[in-house]
Amino acid sequence: MKYLIIIEKTGSGYSAYSPDLQGCVATGATPSETEVNMQNAIAFHLEGMREEGMRIPVPECRASYVEVAA
Repeated sequence: MKYLIIIEKTGSGYSAYSPDLQGCVATGATPSETEVNMQNAIAFHLEGMREEGMRIPVPECRASYVEVAA
C-alpha cells in the first residue's frame, strides 16, 4: 500500500505524519532521512495494528498543489 506522508520543516530538522494513520509520526535531520524513518514507522505501526486485531486503514488521502497569485 502507498500512504501519503506530509514532511514539515521544524526548528531542529524535519517531522512527518500520515493523515491516514493517526498517531504515526517520525523525525529526521533531512527530508530524505525523515522519509525513510516514516516508512519504517508506518511498517511498525501497521504491524502493531495487526497484532492488536485492528483493521488496517485503506489509504484515502491525496495531495495536490494549486497555483495562486502571490
